[in-house]
Amino acid sequence: MAGSTDRQAEIGNLSELEAVIGKVPPAIHLKVIDHLDSHALRWLAASPLLFAAFGTEGGMGVTLAGGDTGFAAADKAQLRLPLHALDDPELAKPGAAFGSLALVPGIGETLRVNGRVADVRDGEARIEVRECYLHCAKALIRSGFWTAEPQPGEPKTDFVTDSRFMALATMNADGEADLSPKGDPAGTMAHRQGDDLLFADRPGNKKVDSFRNILARPPVAAVLMQPGTTRVAVITGRATLTTDPDIRAAFEVQGKVPLLATRVRELSIALHDSPALTRARLWPAASKAEGLNPATIFVDHLRINRSKSLTARVAGAVVSIPGMMESGLKRDYKTRLY
Repeated sequence: MAGSTDRQAEIGNLSELEAVIGKVPPAIHLKVIDHLDSHALRWLAASPLLFAAFGTEGGMGVTLAGGDTGFAAADKAQLRLPLHALDDPELAKPGAAFGSLALVPGIGETLRVNGRVADVRDGEARIEVRECYLHCAKALIRSGFWTAEPQPGEPKTDFVTDSRFMALATMNADGEADLSPKGDPAGTMAHRQGDDLLFADRPGNKKVDSFRNILARPPVAAVLMQPGTTRVAVITGRATLTTDPDIRAAFEVQGKVPLLATRVRELSIALHDSPALTRARLWPAASKAEGLNPATIFVDHLRINRSKSLTARVAGAVVSIPGMMESGLKRDYKTRLY
């Protein structure tokens, strides 16, 4: 009976999705630029770890890339990933859609760079950049990502259900990949139900690309982590969105029940140690890199966005008020984590 109720609560189209979460505010898209600006290049130069998603007509794959800071080379139009830095270099094939999250120690925000694999040669995957933007810090804050202590040895509990951070890879109807960060305290991010995996939606950047992508193309892939360890779980399957009240209630945190949950069926889970995480040496977290201020990056990306709409002009004027973006981010991270 519960399975029947869950099926009835599945969201089947964009109208049903927007009826639950509302329409995406137009201003949200203004932070997206189509190249790697000076901020993005400095971010990549300070990053020791990158999550990388690769999508083809055959489905989604996701892996990690890591090394010393600046292991990924880049210029304005292209990101170059050394194949030896990837845990699964076989995923990087010419023509594959590409999505990524680049992390910088001590900073909660993540840099998202999306595009397409233009070529694989000379030991590199060369990515044509089509989108670049900064993602909010909520996932890493909720997961305690940068406050984790190193945990040697294999975890003694169920790795998946005690994971605290996830990078979820999806692909849209046009064949463009997206990689979305998710985070929660242990035991509240991912639940098993029979052969399926469930995880909750939490407040984030409001672009909800992964939700729209799941409606268009259900195959997904994800990396699940317990910050502090170099062990990861890589999952694949077919995702659906549900508003089932019993499922959502199981993910309540701080009195807040999520509006949606995602179910992954036809689930495959592979546990392994990540050489990329070992090389990245994330914990204990290094000092924050100099010259990277997320509030400044958000503002500058709004300024250089090519949109000339009234929405863009108004948004640019508002966030340009000194301190407005920084104070807004601090307030949002404090009051709207759940």
